[in-house]
Amino acid sequence: MTLNQSALLELTDVLRTADGGQVMRLMLSAMLQALVDAEATAHIGADLYEHTPTRTTQRNGTREKTVSTSAGDLMVKIPKLRAGSFFPSLLAPRRRIDVALYAVVMEAYVHGVSTRKVDDLVAALGVDAGISKSEVSRICADLDVDVAVFQGRELTEQAFPYVFVDATYCKARVGGRVVSQAVVIATGVSADGRREVLGSAVGDSETQDFWTEFLRGLRERGLHGVQLVISDHHRGLMNAIDAVMVGASWQRCRVHFMRNVLAKVPKGNTEMVAAAIRTVFAQPTGPLVRAQVELVAAMLEPKLPVVADMLRGACEEITAFADFPEAHWRKVWSTNPLERLNREVKRRTDVVGIFPNPAALHRLSACVLIEAHDEWQVSDRRYLSENSMALLTPPEPTALPTRPAHPEVIDTTQALTA
Repeated sequence: MTLNQSALLELTDVLRTADGGQVMRLMLSAMLQALVDAEATAHIGADLYEHTPTRTTQRNGTREKTVSTSAGDLMVKIPKLRAGSFFPSLLAPRRRIDVALYAVVMEAYVHGVSTRKVDDLVAALGVDAGISKSEVSRICADLDVDVAVFQGRELTEQAFPYVFVDATYCKARVGGRVVSQAVVIATGVSADGRREVLGSAVGDSETQDFWTEFLRGLRERGLHGVQLVISDHHRGLMNAIDAVMVGASWQRCRVHFMRNVLAKVPKGNTEMVAAAIRTVFAQPTGPLVRAQVELVAAMLEPKLPVVADMLRGACEEITAFADFPEAHWRKVWSTNPLERLNREVKRRTDVVGIFPNPAALHRLSACVLIEAHDEWQVSDRRYLSENSMALLTPPEPTALPTRPAHPEVIDTTQALTA
C-alpha cells in the first residue's frame, strides 16, 4: 500500500501547519483512506485509471462515511461501483464507532450509565457528532451473543445441592403498553461451596407455565443434585418445583414469611410476634426447631388465631432447612443471598426507566448477573466451606473384609472326608 506523490506532498503540507491534536487525526485518516483504496483496487482488479485484463468493473464516484475513533471523527471516501457493491472489511455497515469506543459504550451501558451520559462520554473521547439513543441500543445488541452463551452453558460439571430463586420487577413495553415484568434469577451453591448464577429470565412470574419453563430449562442444561430450593411463596413456583425438581425439598424464605405474618398483626403487637417467631430459628437442633413452631403457635393462638394458623400451616415450609447441616442454616433459610443481586439489577435498570421491550430488559439484567458470576468465580471466599458441603453426601458403605476359613477347620473337614 502506497500513497501517490501528490497525495504525500499534500499530506506533508497539511501536517506542517497542523497543531498537535490534529496530526494524529490526519495521519490516521490518510492511513485508513489508503487501506480502503487498496482493498477497493484488489476487489475491482485495477487501480484508479488503470487498464488491466483482470478488471471486473469500474468505479462510479465515492460516498462519504463518518468513522468515529478515539482520535476524533474521520471522514472516509468509499468507492462506489458501476456493477456490484463494495464495502471495506475494516469498517462495519451501519456502524460508525470503532472497536475501542464500541467497547466503551457497551461497558457504560451495562454499568447503568444513562444514554445522555454515554453521549457526553463519547464526545469527551473525541466523537464530535456524539451518539444517539438508537445507536446505543444498536451497539448494545451485540451483547446478546455473550448473554446467549452464558445462559446456555452446561451445568453438568458438578451438583448444586442448594438452589435459590427470586424475582425483581422492572418496567417494559409489551404490546404497546408499559407493564411490570419479572426478572427471575436462579443461583446455586455447588458441591464445593461456591456460588454460581445458574440462569435468568424475563416474564410473568405469576404463572406456573413461566416457572415450569424456566426450571425445566435449567434441568435440560444439566442441573442435578438439587436437595433444597429456597424461594418466596409463589403458588406457580411451588407447583413448578414439585413438577420439575423431583426429590428436592422446598424452603420458604423466612424473611418473606415474616412480612406476610406481620401484615396480619396489629401494629402494637408486631415486635412481640416477630421476637416470638425468631425463637423458632434460634433452636439448636431440627426436632427442637419444629417443636418450637407449635409452642409459639399455641402461645399466640388466644389473641392472634390467624397468626397461629399461619405458623402451623407453614411449619414444614419454613423449617425445611432443619434437615440439613446446622452450619448451613443461616445461609439457606432465606433468599437474602439474592437480595444484593436484585438491588444491583434494580440500580442499573432504574437508569433506563422503561425498557422498549422485554429483550432489552433481559440483556441488561443478564449482563449484570454475568459480572456477579465472574466475581464469585475468582473470589477466594466460598459461600459454604467444602468440608461442610461434604456432610450433604453420606459416605459410601465400606464392604466388610472376608475372613478366610481357619486352617484347622479345613484340615478337619479333609480328615472327615477321608
